[in-house]
Amino acid sequence: MISGRNQPDRFLMGLLRACADAVLLGAGTLRATPGHQWTPEHIYPDLAASFARLRAGLGRKAQPRLFVLTSRGDVDLSHPALAGGATIVTTSTVAATLRGSLPGSCDVMEAGERGPVDLARALDAMREGGYAVILTEGGPHVLGELLDRKLLDEAFVTISPVVAGRDGDERLGMVAGVELLPEKGAWTRMLSARRHGDFLFLRYDLRPS
Repeated sequence: MISGRNQPDRFLMGLLRACADAVLLGAGTLRATPGHQWTPEHIYPDLAASFARLRAGLGRKAQPRLFVLTSRGDVDLSHPALAGGATIVTTSTVAATLRGSLPGSCDVMEAGERGPVDLARALDAMREGGYAVILTEGGPHVLGELLDRKLLDEAFVTISPVVAGRDGDERLGMVAGVELLPEKGAWTRMLSARRHGDFLFLRYDLRPS
């Protein structure tokens, strides 16, 4: 049983992490979320044992591997999530400067020579490394590039009963860094819709039909 006004979305995020081989996010999201751990039990500790049994039944490792994207090397090396083990995904140029400063629990994946990280190449390398189910938790620029390059298979969208607003700040939305118009839209097909109390959980397929 799930109780509490903010519990359903936390449960879903924990469930998605429990089913994933890897969690992919940008260095900006890492910096913006100090103290966070991208594990199922961190977001929903009451179900830690259930998540562990689910992962074991799916043949997953104890925890999903964290992959952090950075094209400039501006990774918060003191972030506790890195102590648990992470792979820094960057270019060959930046990798040369990062390797000597990373915690022993981390390694580096090279995707491109310089400039922006080649996301398609990074995803191919992750899958070749045995990470078949990859969950991305953003941020908006990572999600924008995945959508723009048609690299996203499915999207899980939660509609919350809490109304949020902006007052002249530059807070980012769901997608940033790419313009998606109807002629070049990220058209989706709804796979499922679930309701829990005042929350609505939507699942969309973005793969070509």
